[in-house]
Amino acid sequence: MDPWKVKIATRLTILLVVLTVLVALTVGWFAVDASTRSLYSSLDQQINAVIRSGVGHPDAALSDALNVVQENEYPLTLDVVDPSGAVVQVNTPDVPLRKKPTLANVHETLTKVGVQSNLPGFRIRSIYVGGGDYLVVAGSTSAIAQQGRRLALDVALIGFIVALVMLVLARLVMRKDLRTMENLIGFASEVARGDERGEIPPSAGSRDVRELQAALATMVVALHERIAIEARSVEVMQQFVGDASHELRTPLTVIKGYNELLTNPSINDEQRARAVERVRREIDRMDLLVADLLLSAEVREAPQHLNTRVELSALVESRVDEFRNDHPERDVSSELASGLAVRGREDLLERLLVNSFSNIVRHTQSDAAVRVTLRRDGSRAVLVVEDAGGGLPEYGVRPQRFRRFDQSRSRETGGSGLGMSIMADIADGLGGSMATSASSLGGLALTFNFALES
Repeated sequence: MDPWKVKIATRLTILLVVLTVLVALTVGWFAVDASTRSLYSSLDQQINAVIRSGVGHPDAALSDALNVVQENEYPLTLDVVDPSGAVVQVNTPDVPLRKKPTLANVHETLTKVGVQSNLPGFRIRSIYVGGGDYLVVAGSTSAIAQQGRRLALDVALIGFIVALVMLVLARLVMRKDLRTMENLIGFASEVARGDERGEIPPSAGSRDVRELQAALATMVVALHERIAIEARSVEVMQQFVGDASHELRTPLTVIKGYNELLTNPSINDEQRARAVERVRREIDRMDLLVADLLLSAEVREAPQHLNTRVELSALVESRVDEFRNDHPERDVSSELASGLAVRGREDLLERLLVNSFSNIVRHTQSDAAVRVTLRRDGSRAVLVVEDAGGGLPEYGVRPQRFRRFDQSRSRETGGSGLGMSIMADIADGLGGSMATSASSLGGLALTFNFALES
């Protein structure tokens, strides 16, 4: 059939659908390729960081490399290859290098990170560590490949949906707006090359082309946002899993050690009692950590907990009175505005206050002064909890999970490393905010800001 005998509406429909699919696939390919290259670059940086730790001092290169991997929790395999070709694996991640690298692999990767045909699915680099031995650093690319496939499926789905939308819109297009379509094609080409400048070209024509323009703009924005969200989610999840496993591993190691001690028949009753007490403390700490993890996940997964009215003034006054009665040795002053109410959950606000006072008890001297202020600031309620302790080494930084502001605030004080981050998450979840600053009392001032109920 002669294509020129087909109606112009059909030809334009086919043209628009084909162009839409090509744009979606081109932009998607660029997005997937850019994301994949970024992840490969990140893996190479980890490998090179391990290699650089041993450059210039081969006798200590192996221990330095192992320290870098363990301190940063890099998912890297460390193999030592001796002059005879024998291989000893000194660090085994979740996805280890199963096949043994050869001396040929070692010599080919002494200067840069590379891939070897006999070691598929890994990027490796080697360094001389003295005594004729070589250290091979290998990182698995399976997670990168999996993410690339997932992004490719997302791109295909978005392209399919947009193609269906274009199929409907194209039936309404006849011979108008061809110039605008050419501009859109040019913009799509710039997006594919990654050098777009400014907004999508405007359309002064019919409604159909304006809808095409809007759909194309939405697709481009959605692709960029999806790539950014995916990369950010992977990074945050990897950090959280690593931190959580590290925090849980510490009490488990202690419990295991004391359990072995308790099975020793030669220890006396006093030693046995101390071991049992230490095991109990570690179990209590694990219980606290798990409870804090669950609360943190609950607050983060269901933000904006604004379902009930909470009498903030009465709640703060009650908790301040309890704290004052429980700690008579402290000078506890308060200046609380009455009648302030917010929308939220009382249990979350109570946990916020409990964490604030617990931090004061845990990290200040027993007679350090405390001041609590609650005031109205326009349509906002401002709650400030201050202490006369040692303060923080830095202020204005949002707390992160398992990241203690001060290394002296160790696990031995009973904290899980989640208290400050939970307070920040609760404030965010209630539509407010939390800020840290220096107190006029000499210590830390926590400032919470919430919207008053209208």
